[in-house]
Amino acid sequence: MSNAGYSQLPSGSGDHERRQAQLVANTYDVLQRTGESIQRSNQIAIETENMGAEVLGELGEQRESLLRTTRRLEDANEDLSKSRAIIRKLSREVLYNKIILILIIVLEVGILIGLLVLKFAHL
Repeated sequence: MSNAGYSQLPSGSGDHERRQAQLVANTYDVLQRTGESIQRSNQIAIETENMGAEVLGELGEQRESLLRTTRRLEDANEDLSKSRAIIRKLSREVLYNKIILILIIVLEVGILIGLLVLKFAHL
């Protein structure tokens, strides 16, 4: 095995140490940037989580509001059904009252005609 690449010359050893120091400095810079990037990513994740929690809260409130609205609509629909039934019943009663009134009027007209006939027949 040859040690040609690793010469023990004083100038080569200083160059090697300088490269090593540069490599350590570069590695440290990379670690610093990576750490900062991780911190930024964590901050973004926290902000995103907070926004998600807010959105979930708002969605929960909207859900409750929609459920209340649905219940109100169901109650209104039930009330409308009852109102329709009452209106149908009233319509039938109005029709029956009209028929009874017509029969009473016909009967009164018949009685009047009968009275007129009796009155003029005895003259």
